[in-house]
Amino acid sequence: MNVEQIQSLINNYIDNQNFEGNPSELYAPISYIMSQGGKRMRPTLCLLACDMFGGNVDDCMIPAVAAEIFHNFTLVHDDIMDQAPLRRGMETVYHKWNSDIALLSGDTMLIKAFQYVLATKKEYSYEVFAELCKVALEVCEGQQFDLNFETQDNVSLDAYLEMIRLKTAVLLGSVLKIGAIVAKADAKNQKAIYDFGINLGLAFQLQDDIFDCYGDVKVFGKMTGGDISDNKKTYLYLKALELASDDDRNILKQLFAMPKGRDENKIQTVLNIYDKYDVKNIVTELMTKYYHDSLKNLDDIDLPEEKKLILRDYAAYLYTRNK
Repeated sequence: MNVEQIQSLINNYIDNQNFEGNPSELYAPISYIMSQGGKRMRPTLCLLACDMFGGNVDDCMIPAVAAEIFHNFTLVHDDIMDQAPLRRGMETVYHKWNSDIALLSGDTMLIKAFQYVLATKKEYSYEVFAELCKVALEVCEGQQFDLNFETQDNVSLDAYLEMIRLKTAVLLGSVLKIGAIVAKADAKNQKAIYDFGINLGLAFQLQDDIFDCYGDVKVFGKMTGGDISDNKKTYLYLKALELASDDDRNILKQLFAMPKGRDENKIQTVLNIYDKYDVKNIVTELMTKYYHDSLKNLDDIDLPEEKKLILRDYAAYLYTRNK
């Protein structure tokens, strides 16, 4: 199966799910965010892995959709913490309703994700459930590290990479592993496909960090400069701190000590310093390294090369995306 066929199956399946309920205020935001589409990257990777290892994608659909519901739950809660007005070019749940409703609806989505896993075939439901529980904890750990960094002055580049591994990459690794579990792949291949997802996820998040500063809002779907407005110490910021002169380093620290909130002058000043030290290209090079590492992980999978081509092509599509 190709990516378009798999994504069509996913979209049709999700479109036919009933996320409504009573009270409507709790469930309407769930229907709202699940109907937005997005890249559907996580269920797509899950089904691609299952298909690659010779599994039945129909058997994998429920856990794949569980992962997508879980991912959207994390977005709902992220947007509350970031006070973000836009997601995928549309109002966030937090902005369209309020933080209390967004909090409860997000909680409900997490529970629904677990309910979906429990509806999978008994022969692998325990393994899938254990994997989703593991990744749910890791994502929360990553989010807390992200929050901690906002008030820490000594965040290292390695600490940032570990944070995005937890916050973003582990979910990609886990959905690929879940696809392999459903297809009954052996432990060696499960590890290789998981590692592929970790490296692809690190590349993906670094790319998102670049888009947040330099993307086109009409394409990217949310306002640029959000990380700067929120004083998020991304790899771009940390690398600029490392390379900057004492004067520029002090300016950066002073700007990131300002209260959260959109300030166009602050954003432009930070971007000017980033440009001065070429951090965009430095981060792009690191992103490319992780992308190539992910392809090496594919090489370690015990399958004929033609079976791996669809994941190689999908990884290349993510690597060359513009949003």
